[in-house]
Amino acid sequence: MTFVKFNQAPAVKSFGGLVEEIFNNAAFNRAWKDDFHTNDFFGAYPPVNIQETKDAYLVDLLVPGLNKEDFKISLENKVLTVSAEKATENKEEEQKHIRREFSLRSFKRSFTLNEHVDAEKIQAKYENGVLKLSLAKKEKVQDAAKAIVVE
Repeated sequence: MTFVKFNQAPAVKSFGGLVEEIFNNAAFNRAWKDDFHTNDFFGAYPPVNIQETKDAYLVDLLVPGLNKEDFKISLENKVLTVSAEKATENKEEEQKHIRREFSLRSFKRSFTLNEHVDAEKIQAKYENGVLKLSLAKKEKVQDAAKAIVVE
């Protein structure tokens, strides 16, 4: 009679085997290929900085290579949408490109505004590749002082 020992412990893997398993893991690959981890994220969604001052919210979008005429900014149902569309030029060139990394892409970003933003006072300015939006806050209306008579 022979006894076969059943070992449930996993086999010990080398460091190289572990690294290979991590990079071949489908969940890891899906996360790694997500737009955020690639240049496509920043092509489709330009980086944004948002600051709050006592008078306004300041929104800066990093969008180099565009002209101010390329932007479309709209406000509808408290959603501020900033977009730009730049057609790429396909022209025959006499020079051969060894490497071409510049690409101008379209983008669209939307921001939901709170009730403190004064929609009538939104301003936009484009300079040095940064689109600067100033979202003025509504002035707080204080109720007038009122004396209450005790009866």
